[in-house]
This record gives sequence, structure tokens and C-alpha cells, in this order.
Amino acid sequence: MRRVIYGCAMSLDGYIAASDGGYDWIVMDPEIDFKALYARFDTFLIGRKTYEEMKRMGRPAKSTRRLQNVVFSRSLKPSEDRNVTVVSDAEPFVAELRAKPGKEIALFGGGELFRSLLAANLVDGVEVSVIPVLLGGGIPLLPSPATRATLKLRKHRAYKKTGTIGLEYEIKRS
Repeated sequence: MRRVIYGCAMSLDGYIAASDGGYDWIVMDPEIDFKALYARFDTFLIGRKTYEEMKRMGRPAKSTRRLQNVVFSRSLKPSEDRNVTVVSDAEPFVAELRAKPGKEIALFGGGELFRSLLAANLVDGVEVSVIPVLLGGGIPLLPSPATRATLKLRKHRAYKKTGTIGLEYEIKRS
């Protein structure tokens, strides 16, 4: 069974984006090997709001032979962007995807998408880079109401140049 890993950057006060969806507060630490990090995955699951913010910021998702981008939306039409697969019902799609052979699956952005997949027991891990900033409000890591999940720490690392803390958790199944 493939694993779904929710990965994001988060402010110290628990937000994954500013109130306007912006993420200019995220610092990129030079010690993080993004190439190696992304090599673990062959599929990215993206919420509609995150996808629209990516497009607005000039960073649209691109699919390649080695990487599939799936955007979950009830309002986007499948033909609107040829670089992504648009899916309206996340839970059955992700459940089926997990059963297929392949690499790990990245859940990239979308607190609401994370909440729904977590409630359906379709998320296996959470990897968060805690950025040393207090936003005072914004889009939370896990919007309420949400299902409680118990986590087990797998790995942690402090990045001294930026003060970022990398945390990797496994979701404990009851």
C-alpha cells in the first residue's frame, strides 16, 4: 500500500498560509535537499485553492512522465489545464491510487483537503517545516472541525541558518 504524506510549511502559530493565501513568509533553507525530497513521490495531490494560488503566483503545476499532479475541485472543469488531472471526489480516487503500485504520494497544500483525507484514514504521515514567524492569523494547518489523530515522531531536524525545524510524523492507527 502506497503512503500518502501531507507536507507543508507552517508558521510557529500554526498557519500554512496568510489570510490572503500568500506564503511569502516561507524561507527556503539552503540545507534542505528539495530534489531528494521530491524524488520520493510520483504523484502530488493538490487542493483547488492551493492550485489557484500556485497559478496566481506564476508557478502552475506541471505533469511529466514521472510526476502526476491531481487537483481536487468540484468547480474546475477537467479540460481547463492539460498539465493536471482534475478530480471532483477525492476519497475514492485517493483510496484507489494508494492501492496501485508506485512511489509515495505527496499531499501538497490544502488544509481542507488534508482534513477530509485524514478523516477518511487516507493520510499516513505529516511532514512539517516550522518556519520561525508568527502570522497572527491565516489558513490553519488543520481547519476545524477535524478528526483527532495521534502522531508518532519519526524524525526531526533543526536548520540553523534559518531557524526552521523539520518534523516528520507517522499517523498512528487505532
